[in-house]
Amino acid sequence: MRISMPLQYAGEAKPAVDQVVELEKAGLDTLWVAEAYGYDSPTLMGYIAARTERVNIGSAILPVYTRTPTLIAQTAAGLDYLSDGRAVLGLGASGPQVIEGWHGVPYTKPLGRTRDVVEICRKVWAREERLTHDGRTTTLPLPPEQGTGLGKPLKIINHPVRSGVPIFLASLGEKNVAMTAEIADGWLPHLFIPEKADSVWGEALARGRAKRDPSLGELQISAGGLLAIGEGEETRKLADFTRPMIALYVGGMGAKGKNFYNDVARRYGYEEAAERIQDLYLEGKKEEAAAAVPDEFVELTNLVGPESYVRERVAAFRAAGVTHLNVTPVGDDPVALVEKLRSML
Repeated sequence: MRISMPLQYAGEAKPAVDQVVELEKAGLDTLWVAEAYGYDSPTLMGYIAARTERVNIGSAILPVYTRTPTLIAQTAAGLDYLSDGRAVLGLGASGPQVIEGWHGVPYTKPLGRTRDVVEICRKVWAREERLTHDGRTTTLPLPPEQGTGLGKPLKIINHPVRSGVPIFLASLGEKNVAMTAEIADGWLPHLFIPEKADSVWGEALARGRAKRDPSLGELQISAGGLLAIGEGEETRKLADFTRPMIALYVGGMGAKGKNFYNDVARRYGYEEAAERIQDLYLEGKKEEAAAAVPDEFVELTNLVGPESYVRERVAAFRAAGVTHLNVTPVGDDPVALVEKLRSML
């Protein structure tokens, strides 16, 4: 099991990267750089590549709608070059609120779009022939009747450092998770409860793995939560810091019937709580929505408590197939926390 961590993108990035340099020395394996509707991910990833030596640098996530598939491939290849082969391409469909609200792009055929992007990226990096693609959402070159008719197949000018940059997909719905298990190197599930994962996603993962190309190897999984180790109520309450985030996703990331995270919470068995959280959040009662998040939900999505308990949580995530324990260390000394976690693996 490896250790990964999300870069906190809502604050100041440069001080966060200063800390990443120290965390790399402590044993951090992968840093995930989000994009959402803040700073773009690739710019920060390039900066991190220049400041670090060993840690893998992943996007988590680049939305598949916001760039052409070939630009995504070019960007990943460029980052892989700058980092000497340490890039990881995390992709996802995001959601209609961000894609249509922030980018002004129709949120259509998310599975088809994702599959096209993955296939095109791998063709670009392999550099075996000039790029053509007849996909579900993308045709290359563009058909003459849709443009000038002057488009022609091309091959990336540079020779990528690797013919295959690892691709992780962020997915939650059954069809999307099945596709992830079929075509991706790794999976980025959010709000992951290891004890409930098999009942929610087991069938979808099995369906996808049955179609998986053996050359891809085993599906990697990056999941986790807040990390804090200590005795007493003060440490335990640190997990409550995640309540507003859980409420945001379960309650505010989409309308009624159009919220993937709310659906997952219901499938975990928190139907009543999921409905109440969403109602409160959509009414603008964010603090009440956070308070309505079940204690068990908070506890099981994080690794917070005495060392013996955190070891139990690590074992639970490992048993659920997690290969990259994705943690956000909180406390006075995040470096020491990562070192302690490393000793548990």
